[in-house]
Amino acid sequence: MATQSLSYVLGVASSLSDQAWQWRGGNMEMGAEANTLSNDILTQLLLTRGVAPDDVTRHAKPTMRDFLPDPSEFRDMESAADRIAQAVLSGEQITVYGDYDVDGATSSALMIQVLRELGVNAGYYIPDRLLEGYGPSGEALVKLAREGSSLIVTVDCGAMAYEALGMARDEGVDVIVVDHHKCAAELPPTTALVNPNRLDENDLAAAHGHLAAVGVAFLLSIALVRTLRARDYFKERKEPDLMALLDLVALGTVADVAALHGLNRAFVSQGLKILARRERVGMAALMDASRLKRAPQASDLGFALGPRINAAGRIGESTLGVRLLTTSDPEEAREIAEKLSVLNDERRAIEAEVQEQAEMQLQGQHNHAVHVLAGDGWHPGVIGIVAGRIKEKTGRPAIVIARDEADGQGKGSGRSISGVDLGAAIIAAREEGLLVAGGGHAMAAGLTIANERLADFAEFLDTRLAKDVERARLSQRMRLDLSVAPGGLTPELVETLNAAGPYGVGWPAPRLAVGPVRIIKADIVGKDHLRLIAAGEDGKSFKAIAFRAAETEMAQTLLHRSKGRRFHLAGRAKIDDWGPRPAAELHLEDAAFAD
Repeated sequence: MATQSLSYVLGVASSLSDQAWQWRGGNMEMGAEANTLSNDILTQLLLTRGVAPDDVTRHAKPTMRDFLPDPSEFRDMESAADRIAQAVLSGEQITVYGDYDVDGATSSALMIQVLRELGVNAGYYIPDRLLEGYGPSGEALVKLAREGSSLIVTVDCGAMAYEALGMARDEGVDVIVVDHHKCAAELPPTTALVNPNRLDENDLAAAHGHLAAVGVAFLLSIALVRTLRARDYFKERKEPDLMALLDLVALGTVADVAALHGLNRAFVSQGLKILARRERVGMAALMDASRLKRAPQASDLGFALGPRINAAGRIGESTLGVRLLTTSDPEEAREIAEKLSVLNDERRAIEAEVQEQAEMQLQGQHNHAVHVLAGDGWHPGVIGIVAGRIKEKTGRPAIVIARDEADGQGKGSGRSISGVDLGAAIIAAREEGLLVAGGGHAMAAGLTIANERLADFAEFLDTRLAKDVERARLSQRMRLDLSVAPGGLTPELVETLNAAGPYGVGWPAPRLAVGPVRIIKADIVGKDHLRLIAAGEDGKSFKAIAFRAAETEMAQTLLHRSKGRRFHLAGRAKIDDWGPRPAAELHLEDAAFAD
């Protein structure tokens, strides 16, 4: 493969969004003959995403066989499997304690289904986001113990829950923590803590620190079944079908914005196949509520299915997600899925109001490395989404805090950019005494803060992360994988590009430049989406759309100053299947003058 060139793609040193265009890897200018591409482009895509030349075959079609590690490599995995196996064999009461987001719901549903197939009718507990907040509540753990649970398995939470887990220990109940969030050097008191982000993990396990909690729970399920097999539990009982759980793993992984490389790509690739079979009643109902008729793609998990389940924990009843994913009753599934869609619509309206207010505060923060925005009465259920929107708008990490004057504290949620470890910074701020509570991972974090410490906290983050943010922003160029003439933007090309998926964080979807073109038509559709029809010198035309871009310099130029000019357009190639036959279109991200 060619060494990445420092020259600009198509000579674009400064685009309409003020970005330089550079190759992600080797130069792939294909012209109109791109519709005859072979596996060469697939190989190139894999290489430019960090795959070693001698490992291309394994990554071209990621399978569980090729990527699944031995679960026993993870610290406390065998102890956790042994304790759960003991509870299964002796008929103990087990409760799964999950977080209220998609990763928590899928992790909980996975553990519940495995235990059901093992003959255990496990209970579950999902805390209320507003009343109880993130993580295990000591009061809830004690209550569960006094109601008869001798073993509690927390999923997607617990790595930093020192006080709550201490209360559970004092009550005499065993707690196993299955998590993926950042850990401190000192671990909380547990029977076992399975987390690839433990600081004392070995190199092989630590290399899986990008797993979502549902992925860690899947590995624990493998270890549990193996432990019970060794104890002859399946002599007269069918083993659980663990591969059938990969629909849950795929949904939780994508919706939690986990990096899609290595094992996660295998999880999602295989999980999408399970989802396409629509065997899980709740998943089928969720797809119907999302008006998803075709086989789901990874993007559908993040933008259609995941947000609906998240809406339950954000502004509705926190248990709806787990109930949907574990029910076997089609009517119940349909009712829950429809309710989730209604809640999702409500969430969007609330989110828009909070985002508008948060963006007003940006005007005074132009020189900040990290945007810390806070408001009274903001709904805590949407602050994470708004933080993500602010991050996308500014290219900087953002933390949005919902202040509550009644108790003098604020609940915050943050989203980061690649190369800036926000979770570690939040943990450091907590250790400095700036936060009441806080934790997370590199790309996302949550916190509780006393209102009077907001200014100190913002200053701490600016000081700690300024250099990381500057370095990350300097490396944020428009990275392209290939360029084609308009005639090369075909459904066959899209199919070829999709073969290197699934795509997501850490495994970016291919971006291509198309041009030169002239703008035949440009208008605004929906609230703020730019729609184009562009035509090239080869006589071929195509549609393009730029989402939430109406007010950008790029959109204004293409709308009002494109006459007589030629452009190169950059974005992701997608299939438009609304017409009589599929056509390729461009999801536009940037544009540059071609003259």
